[in-house]
Amino acid sequence: MHNERGIALVTVLLVTLVVLTLMSTAAVLGGNTALVTRYRQRETLLTTVADAGIEEARSAVNGTRTLMPDTGYKLFETRAVVYDAVGNAIPNVTRTTYIGPTGITSGQYGVFASVVTIAKDVFGNTVVRRGEIDQESFAKYAYFTNTEGLIYFANNDQIYGPVHSNDVINIVASGATFYGPVSTAKTISGRQYGTYKQGFTENAGKIGFPTTADLNKLKAQATPGNMLITSTTTGVLGQATVRIEFVALDLNGDGNTSGDNEGFIRVYQSDSAGWAVADAPSNYAQFGLRNSTNCGDFHGGVFKSAQSHYDGTSGTADSWSGALNNASKRCYLGGSDSLWGTFKPNDAHGQWLKWPGPVSPLVAFRPDGQYLWPISRALNPSFKGVIYVNGDVAVSGKLRGRVTLAATGNIVIVDNLTYVTDPSLGGCADILGLFVGNDVVMADNTLNSPQLPQGPAGGAVGNSYNTYKATKDEFVHGFLLALNLFTAENYTAGPTNAEGCQTQKDGRGCLYLTGGVIQQTRGATGLSDGHGYIKRYAYDACGQTDPPPYFPTTGHYVRGHYFEVDPTNFDVAAYFKLLTPQ
Repeated sequence: MHNERGIALVTVLLVTLVVLTLMSTAAVLGGNTALVTRYRQRETLLTTVADAGIEEARSAVNGTRTLMPDTGYKLFETRAVVYDAVGNAIPNVTRTTYIGPTGITSGQYGVFASVVTIAKDVFGNTVVRRGEIDQESFAKYAYFTNTEGLIYFANNDQIYGPVHSNDVINIVASGATFYGPVSTAKTISGRQYGTYKQGFTENAGKIGFPTTADLNKLKAQATPGNMLITSTTTGVLGQATVRIEFVALDLNGDGNTSGDNEGFIRVYQSDSAGWAVADAPSNYAQFGLRNSTNCGDFHGGVFKSAQSHYDGTSGTADSWSGALNNASKRCYLGGSDSLWGTFKPNDAHGQWLKWPGPVSPLVAFRPDGQYLWPISRALNPSFKGVIYVNGDVAVSGKLRGRVTLAATGNIVIVDNLTYVTDPSLGGCADILGLFVGNDVVMADNTLNSPQLPQGPAGGAVGNSYNTYKATKDEFVHGFLLALNLFTAENYTAGPTNAEGCQTQKDGRGCLYLTGGVIQQTRGATGLSDGHGYIKRYAYDACGQTDPPPYFPTTGHYVRGHYFEVDPTNFDVAAYFKLLTPQ
């Protein structure tokens, strides 16, 4: 074909056409790329504007609590002009913002809200964003006080988790180490004596402390699950006429008690506040434990109290003094199965209370089946996670579940109070909140404190202290919130070196507390001279992410997750309805 006339012209024309096509295509692609880039820039701008609106609304709600409605949603701003970082209005852009409570709004699982922002420009571009904001629970704190008083951090105290006080925090020369963030609404006296692994903040905002009104609200949450219990305020500090024992049962035979339906309580009511908590007899100073009905030893597997041994004489093989010094010596709380060798519904000083709801076939065959109060939705569908006691209550046992125990008087810890799931392993299956109108008290009873078998006037046995339970130390899992203080009964009295804590000498051993302590005024559990306990506190991070049901909140909203919402046919009313289960 190269010999054909005019072929060169045709070839040139074809090549030119191809080149022009490629150039046109490149121009179109370049134009599209510019359009896409401009669109992305506009989208990024609108997203930034929307996210800034979420933060502005959160800040405003924290500054003015009444901005957040109790139900539904509220318009926070309408087609508002938006400004950049230096205060210039961003042209052609407006923002509309809504706020309202979302999630399960009862507060059982925490207090949550949403901020929804709609950012638009005059070109028709729209971005809709939702930000979750969550109220901080007081369970986020390892340590919180409204008033510090005259108690100091000292002796190389080790404090894990967030710390806050609305008062001056005092540290003396012997020092303290804080492994979490530290904040105070005032200042830190002796600041140079502290070690702050996550820093400290002075002159921070004051955090409003819970009130009696907050406590009383929980009564309504306890009623549907038949968890409203009436007690008294009879007896001295450290005593109670009603005792709650947490019980975990292996209902499915799998060899553990971690099932969702395996948590219960039993409720014991007594006419004797001392008997219920295994207090030392009133004549203890003169006669020691010889008149105790809570303490004794075992004969052929049967418990026999010291009082039942005593016949007014001494020196016999079966004597009260021997009962309180041999290898099988023990003290038990009033009503305990171990006193009788089996469950006993009634005794001379009190009775176990029947569960007022329907008894599950899973426990009906047990001797105590009618006396097991289920603390799970599986066996108690109306249970909301709250137990409410009108008066004082003693508490101990093994918790399986998620519970807030509220009491208008004192909560008295009379023996170990622990979870089925070890909180040190990082799981959050079990959690306990103690919320009390007065004090949370470590009882100075015959289980928590070492005892003299015989008092100064008793003679033969002398002054050697004994421990009357399996372990000399006390173990407590939970978040303790006292509208007065957390303390140990009679922490200034008793021995100073009877039990010891690890390598240190003290009177009552170690107090191992895993959770948090929140109190109006800082209370004491021991002295530097050895009286009372040596503290061994650990923080349970579950308090931040999975707090106890209906546990009080600080009212301060913190940032949660952000979500992008499809703007097509977006309807704010329908959206908030979707976010709030009925």
